[in-house]
Amino acid sequence: MLKCLRCGASCGDDEPIWRCPDCGGHLDHITEKLLSISPEEIKRGPLSMWRYSKTMPVRSPEKAVTMGEGLTPLIPVELDGVKPLVKMDFLCPTGSYKDRGISVLVSRLRELGITSLIEDSSGNAGAAMAAYCTAGGLNCSVYVPDYTSAGKCVQIEAYGAELIRVPGTREDTTDAAMAAARETYYGSHNWSPWFVEGVKTFAYEIWEQLGWTAPDHLVLPLGQGSLVLGAYRALSELRDMGLIDHIPKIHGVQSANCAPLARAYESGLDVPENITKAETVAEGISSATPLRGAEVLEAVKRSRGSIVAVDEKPIVEGIFALASRGIYVEPTSAVVVPGISKLMESGAISKGETTVVFLSGSGLKATDKILELRRKIK
Repeated sequence: MLKCLRCGASCGDDEPIWRCPDCGGHLDHITEKLLSISPEEIKRGPLSMWRYSKTMPVRSPEKAVTMGEGLTPLIPVELDGVKPLVKMDFLCPTGSYKDRGISVLVSRLRELGITSLIEDSSGNAGAAMAAYCTAGGLNCSVYVPDYTSAGKCVQIEAYGAELIRVPGTREDTTDAAMAAARETYYGSHNWSPWFVEGVKTFAYEIWEQLGWTAPDHLVLPLGQGSLVLGAYRALSELRDMGLIDHIPKIHGVQSANCAPLARAYESGLDVPENITKAETVAEGISSATPLRGAEVLEAVKRSRGSIVAVDEKPIVEGIFALASRGIYVEPTSAVVVPGISKLMESGAISKGETTVVFLSGSGLKATDKILELRRKIK
């Protein structure tokens, strides 16, 4: 079932719609029956995120559009005197965690008979959409902000998608894509009720990789909030199935130059307020008006987590701190380095607790920008 988060209207999930037909609100996928999955079943599954297919809304997972996404490493890395576990999701097939959500989204759209779509993205989701559409036989046009890293743009075009650069802000890009989508299907990952259903599998994997237990904390880059929503959904499902006894504290990290959710959290608000954002190296989380901001804030609060904002200089330092440990990620991923330091300083995270830090996108996508940052440091 699909349910509108604004007006509460519901409809069947076999309709090729992307927003509420009554009020235009955001649709969420609701599982009407209690999920059931066991470690034994999972171990027998494919060596990809599709080993958790019983928790996904795809009707025929054996026909899924997949390139083996998921099962990314979880390794200990020392950062600023602490040693969290790092979830290396930048090692997914197209170089970002977005592959998880797009694999489910495209698989479900193909089941619904969609053959052509428009997506808008700051880069990573667009690259993933281009890749999975070409693998699944769908036509795809991707709208990106004009400032998007060259590596991401080349990747999108290499997969065969039409690339449209839009001058202005990330929000201008969305407006242009939505206008163009009047003539075709709007496959936006931010609007889709299917995307989070794929993203959530990273939390199932962490549970499996920790020997079927939950960590104490998750530290996640935060823009539109799919990582927070996916984590909370998966962990709630595991709790409801009796497979974990607690939900980890979920901590989101934003760039201080674009931090509507951090500001709302600090002010005790239930919804983010409008902000004027400044340029940030963390382009992948530069979202001034997160579509599901209220949901994200609620998920963080229910997990007893927090949201913090970090400045540009520590983000840049985080890129090279990770690189010095052999880990090459884009600036958006690097927000978690100053993020975990801030959380440790505030006492939100203590030494000895099991903390997982999420790395979302490969540095290979942003080498042009990282090179420029390196030159400035030198």
